[in-house]
Amino acid sequence: MAASALSFEALRRCLADGVPPGRSDEDSVRRQWWAALSVLQDDLLLPLGAQQGVWLASPLPALYEPSLLQQLQGWVWAPPELKDLLQSSSPLLPAGAAAPVASGGFQRLALEEGDGTDPVLLLITPRLQIAMALVGAPQSRRLVVRFDPPTLSAALSLLDERLQGSDPEQGQALRRAIQALGDLQCDEQRVQRFWPLLAERLASMAPSVTLQPLVHRGGDAGNHHGPSSELALLEALTHEVRTPLATIRTLIRSLLRRTDLSDLVRKRLHQIDGECSEQIDRFGLIFLAAELQREPVADQEQRGLARTDLSQLLRQLEPLWQQQLDRRGLVLELSLSPDLPLVLSDPARLETVLGGLMDRFSRGLPAGSRVQLSLQPAGARLKLRLSALNLTPADAEGGLGREEQQERVGPVLSWNPTTGSLQLSRQATQRLFHSLGGRLAERSGNDLTVFFPVAASEP
Repeated sequence: MAASALSFEALRRCLADGVPPGRSDEDSVRRQWWAALSVLQDDLLLPLGAQQGVWLASPLPALYEPSLLQQLQGWVWAPPELKDLLQSSSPLLPAGAAAPVASGGFQRLALEEGDGTDPVLLLITPRLQIAMALVGAPQSRRLVVRFDPPTLSAALSLLDERLQGSDPEQGQALRRAIQALGDLQCDEQRVQRFWPLLAERLASMAPSVTLQPLVHRGGDAGNHHGPSSELALLEALTHEVRTPLATIRTLIRSLLRRTDLSDLVRKRLHQIDGECSEQIDRFGLIFLAAELQREPVADQEQRGLARTDLSQLLRQLEPLWQQQLDRRGLVLELSLSPDLPLVLSDPARLETVLGGLMDRFSRGLPAGSRVQLSLQPAGARLKLRLSALNLTPADAEGGLGREEQQERVGPVLSWNPTTGSLQLSRQATQRLFHSLGGRLAERSGNDLTVFFPVAASEP
């Protein structure tokens, strides 16, 4: 990094100056970030109508409303690997998905070593000026939101210094754009509106894996080796998929509180809600596997496992899975042997991973198929088996072919070029279950088994 290129860590410290320490974990602080982005765009910016302005973000574009991207001038600092991948003809994006940095009108700049990857956003328009960032060590995380002109002016000076050292031409362009907007000012009415609106957003966001962060960085604000190309792209995909869908889901659940909806409209809204949750959860699970890929195998083997009632967990998940399969014209049959012992696993993650396994198994099955899920003893283990029934001979023969059609995209993802389906690779799925104490055996795309060790009886 050039000596004059200021680190983004200095920018985060500037924004956090005078702000009390946080007490949030990674999951909750990311939830606050997405809620704040929704409030900023939906409740504060869009009602103002068309206006000029500038925005600066890292490590990804924080704005996702097309109308805002068209009217505002932007600068985005992103991992170099991400820029290279997204400007190539990469097959990583699912069919119909736009490249994250191809749709917005903004300048793309490279993050440097020591910049960190916590999100930062500065937005300056004649009527609204705001800076947002996530800062803090693990379990002391916080969302910082600043409206006061002195802090915004200091932050802009730091970014100007950064650009003058790394890209003087863009530095001059930013200076001209800021000067054209006039003096910085603070609208106290908008400040007072922001926090109640943020609280409303947070209250309407249902907890789920959909809002888990992409990387638990263990408090190291800057990964000095930089994110891998695949993880950088996964972060972009997750941002592009989960953030808008989380906003849509929030709006849908707000509509569902109304009492004047017809049965048909209510049914359709529930279907959209389910589709949003399913897709966001799927990308959340893809990240979970990517995060695991970063951990040494020795650390995974030392992960604490606990006594888990797998039978009860499956009964709890049955209604949700049946709704999911109903949308694909499939039927779920659950068969549990009586009086099954507890298993050793990680109950906090097991529900998420089992949901991903059901999605992966059922995604390519033809309508009319039955998905049979059984759990029974197998010596010192419990055997969880997924089987597809009511298949035609052609469908049955194509089960293994569904897996063979997948193109490996690194150690985590596989991609079907025919359907555009992006999902976990077999290797990543096996590694996920290994971290949960299980062992995945897949004989074909239509039949797979997971073995879990039986927990010792309590003394």
